[in-house]
Amino acid sequence: MELELRHLRVLCAIADAGSVGRAATALRYSQPAVSTQLRRIERHFGEPLFERGATGVRPTPYGAEVVARARDVLARADALGRRPAPGTPGVRRALRVAATNSPMLSGTVSGMRARLPDVPLAVSSVYASSRIVELLEEGAVDAAIAADYPGMELRHSAAVTHRGIVTEPSFVALPADHRATRRAEVSLAELAGDAWFLTPDDGAGWPGVFYAACAAAGFTPVAVHEFLGDQKQLQSMIADGLGVSVVQATLRPLPRVVVKPLAGTPLWCRYVLAWRPDTVAEEVAEALSRAATAAYRDLVAGSPHLRAWAARIWSVDGS
Repeated sequence: MELELRHLRVLCAIADAGSVGRAATALRYSQPAVSTQLRRIERHFGEPLFERGATGVRPTPYGAEVVARARDVLARADALGRRPAPGTPGVRRALRVAATNSPMLSGTVSGMRARLPDVPLAVSSVYASSRIVELLEEGAVDAAIAADYPGMELRHSAAVTHRGIVTEPSFVALPADHRATRRAEVSLAELAGDAWFLTPDDGAGWPGVFYAACAAAGFTPVAVHEFLGDQKQLQSMIADGLGVSVVQATLRPLPRVVVKPLAGTPLWCRYVLAWRPDTVAEEVAEALSRAATAAYRDLVAGSPHLRAWAARIWSVDGS
């Protein structure tokens, strides 16, 4: 078959809904029709795009890539002919969005383009969450993806509101030949003698929460290198055995790098969507929230180490 835009919409609807049945309802199709479409689409790609489970479906790693590209194609297609020329009365100014160091940014932007193609976006990278709050308070940006930590929730005035996107465990990236890589989980205490690569102060609690966790594990890091740069460069240094690093649970490791959960999950990070209600309509805030949540879901689908950790936790909890 020839792949059409309607097929891409089916894929994105299934990914967003996490269920073929719920996607069928959203698309106003019958469930058998959507299931048939999905089988045809998967035959076209030559492999399954979703993993089936008792509670629904989720993209495979390859499926997550296909869905991400489908969102971008749909956003571009939906925007064709819709945007008025600059200077035309009624043109909407760009929604100014700032984002901290988060891999969900790309998927969030693509998701917003698909959901609200008439809303132009101006995106800027701002590392420190404290600075993001300042920009929101000053009215320099309209919305943002920021980070905080349990017990150290984001603080701001009544001019700003926020909503949690996800609270995720922090993992550790190790060289493939590290002594701890064969374990399902790695304790912080096992890494007491290693050098660490740490991102700088984010004004929201990092790296204080890291040092507190190390103290609770009974040690002080012997060497710390401050690093805020390209993730490939960081992973290259880790692969060469120059140190280890706390990383986001959805990080995709390069060859010779292994990502492992920390035993007891001593470190957590929450990503939040913050915005100014006076400049961001409720519809736009809701679209941003849904796009960010869908983007994170796609990241999880491409992170086998995070899915394996979650499966163990759910098994222990009995949930």
